Amino acid sequence: SGKASSKEMERIDNLFYSYANRSSGMIDPEGIETLCSDMEVDHTDVRILMLAWKMRAEKQGYFTLEEWRQGLKSLRADTLNKLKKALPDLEKEVKRPSNFVDFYNYAFRYCLTEEKQKSIDIESICQLLDLVLGSHFQAQVDYFIEYLKIQSDYKVINMDQWMGFYRFCNEISFPDFSNYDPELAWPLILDNFVEWMRAKRT
Repeated sequence: SGKASSKEMERIDNLFYSYANRSSGMIDPEGIETLCSDMEVDHTDVRILMLAWKMRAEKQGYFTLEEWRQGLKSLRADTLNKLKKALPDLEKEVKRPSNFVDFYNYAFRYCLTEEKQKSIDIESICQLLDLVLGSHFQAQVDYFIEYLKIQSDYKVINMDQWMGFYRFCNEISFPDFSNYDPELAWPLILDNFVEWMRAKRT
């Protein structure tokens, strides 16, 4: 088995180097785009973010050899074809509630591209929400995005607000908000959102 696994590693590495940038030794945004077109997946597909999550990729748009090895080994994918075939299972894995919270949290951190950056601009947040949470809570996400685009109190969203919205989707009955209590520790932006929704409905 040692021989088989070193063969597998060799194939994983070879696949990496077929997409890596020679000078940086990493797969960069261009390499990722080529990888996506070879897998016949759009580079804005949520499964590419899931792949980054599986690799624990630290920097948006870049995969290091270590990250690539970690991700592909756990997906048991040492060829492009196997990687492509692994995507549906990866999707199922991410959708398990225990994993999804981690993935949702990761998606936010992955988009922090500057050092010491703690928040993300509204436009990017709207795209990210739709990508990551849209298929789970479409109505809540659509209304929240609509609200984010018209409000003027917030220019950016932080991790606390991001995670708060996920908890909100899971716990609050929608669209009547009958169990929403603004006295509880919800981020203020959600109090404002609920007020806006209630006003909209009357």
